[in-house]
Amino acid sequence: MELVVTRLADLTMVTVRGPETRATTINCPPDGEWAAIRFRLGVHMPALPTHLLVDHHDVDLPVAADGSFALLGSRWPLPDLENAERYADALARRGVIARDDVVEAAIRGDRQPLTLRSVQRHFRHTTGMTHGLFRQIERARYATTLLRDGASILDTVHAAGYFDQPHLTRSLKVLIGETPASVMRHDVQLSFLYKTG
Repeated sequence: MELVVTRLADLTMVTVRGPETRATTINCPPDGEWAAIRFRLGVHMPALPTHLLVDHHDVDLPVAADGSFALLGSRWPLPDLENAERYADALARRGVIARDDVVEAAIRGDRQPLTLRSVQRHFRHTTGMTHGLFRQIERARYATTLLRDGASILDTVHAAGYFDQPHLTRSLKVLIGETPASVMRHDVQLSFLYKTG
């Protein structure tokens, strides 16, 4: 889940975005600016179920003339890169966002006192996806990073745990939107690989 501030010539808005379970292309006009606070998996908005936000079912929040926006019944100033951590802390203190310890433990692979079914329910409710799909996405991202760093396709198949090259290719086409060869050629910019300083 993330909170995105969009600034275009005649528009400023805040968008609450959920996770994506397949590759998508986003049009970014050259005169626009975007800043996002991306919350770690397991952080959610209890009053806005994550499953309602999955795959571009975003919630756009208009910005008022004073530079504030309404989020779940309260007015908030626009976040920026300098105050992102304090902003997230304020959201947590006010109960706008919460962390699910069960999901974080599942991601780390920790043993839990809950049944597997209960853990799966927590995971799906909090993240909008199954734990299995999350692992597939993470594996595809790992494979993409290996390919971008110069690993061969066959080495990537082995290192990322794919059955064979066609399995890797199908996974990357669906989850990354590219074939292994196009990933290696750096044909497109991939947002999840973008790193800030």
